[in-house]
Amino acid sequence: MTENATRDIVAKLWNLCHILRDDGVTYNEYVTELTFLLFLKMMQETGHEDRIPNGYGWEALSKREGLDQLEYYRRLLLDLGDTKKTQDPTILAIFADAGTKLRKPANLKSLTMAIDKLDWFSAREEGLGNLYEGLLEKNAAEKKSGAGQYFTPRPLIDCIVRLTKPQPGEVIQDPAAGTAGFIVAADHDIKVRTDDLFELTENQAFFQRHLAYRGAELVPDAHRLCLMNLMLHGIESSIVCADTLSPDGEALGKADLILTNPPFGTKKGGGRPNRSDFSITNDTSNKQLAFVEHIVRALKPGGRAAVVVPDNVLFEDNTGRRLRTWLMELCDLHTVLRLPTGIFYAQGVKTNVLFFTRGKTDRANTQAVWVYDLRANMPAFGKTRPLTVADFAEFEAAFGVDPYGKAGRTDQGETGRFRCFTREQIMERNDNLDIAWLRDESEDIEERLSDPDDIAAAIIVHLRAALEEIEGLTEEIEAETSSQEEPA
Repeated sequence: MTENATRDIVAKLWNLCHILRDDGVTYNEYVTELTFLLFLKMMQETGHEDRIPNGYGWEALSKREGLDQLEYYRRLLLDLGDTKKTQDPTILAIFADAGTKLRKPANLKSLTMAIDKLDWFSAREEGLGNLYEGLLEKNAAEKKSGAGQYFTPRPLIDCIVRLTKPQPGEVIQDPAAGTAGFIVAADHDIKVRTDDLFELTENQAFFQRHLAYRGAELVPDAHRLCLMNLMLHGIESSIVCADTLSPDGEALGKADLILTNPPFGTKKGGGRPNRSDFSITNDTSNKQLAFVEHIVRALKPGGRAAVVVPDNVLFEDNTGRRLRTWLMELCDLHTVLRLPTGIFYAQGVKTNVLFFTRGKTDRANTQAVWVYDLRANMPAFGKTRPLTVADFAEFEAAFGVDPYGKAGRTDQGETGRFRCFTREQIMERNDNLDIAWLRDESEDIEERLSDPDDIAAAIIVHLRAALEEIEGLTEEIEAETSSQEEPA
């Protein structure tokens, strides 16, 4: 199936959301509602219906009519998540607390008939996992769905995977798995280089399918989509529904490679991480700072990581500065990629990718940091100008072929995009890593936005940023007040 054919099927699937909307299903529920049905159909298409209890397959559902079909579907969703009816742990996890918002039998019938009419032969040829990922990407691109926070743009994921070079036999972790984009891409990269694992021994292939990938996702619906995505790509590793910033995060264990895009913002309710092993970020509700501490602690000596972080991780004072100093002591922070704005679900969010390697000792591991500015003088990315693989080509060439950042590199000077800063130079900046030197000749990115959804998303970002600043200020005031109230 060609890329155009994949897009065509995804578009047809997305159009089914109009039926869901007519039944009162909201934007953020579209994909969850639709994928219950798609998953059942895909189990039939892949010949894996034996994993579902007898009598609960697609054919049994699709042949029914009217109210009988709707009632059967409701019962099916409950039973597939019931340990008394279902034994397969992955199926149980996918259908845990599952339910449907559909109320009109005619709409369910329309959905099952439309799904049956899709070109499933072409879909099987390409791989149903790719089709499912296309649907997730489409959902993430719709600002109203709110799903973009769980989805990292595939061109960025592929760039990171190419540079970090995941290897067979490595434990690869994503502590904020979302819909499993990084894990699926890493697995695909390994399969391409091992002839779909056939070049590996039986034990090595078993490890890749069942033990190589670990991770966590906090949001139940995102976790459900994550498990479906992994299963459709033939990955059976353990991705748990848990909070990485709680003791559950310690249970993820050590990894050779960590690839992740942690959630932005503060911990819900202003809470702090609840980790006995945290010593740097245990006093902050800033989630992205806490995730960086987790990643450093979860890496094996010599392990490498690539993590997407917002700008404030690079410049925030107090806890932020302590974290950066600690990171550069324990790890070789060899590369910072300043990403363009507008490539995530929210316009205006300024992000970066940190590439680092855990040192084999805990002292003076960062000698220099290379910064690549892919933000200045870049297009206004959005619906009208999507991010592509080609946008990362020059950065990948500058990064080099060594996944540890040790390839020969050239400082391009004040007019170039790639520059090297020594540890001493960074210390002179009080370990502020928000380094920019190019004059941005283009007007404000947000002034070039034309799509109403992009404009609305940009406004939301500014409101969220203001709220986070208020929350941060409140934290500082509370901390200062409590310290003054302590008896001398």
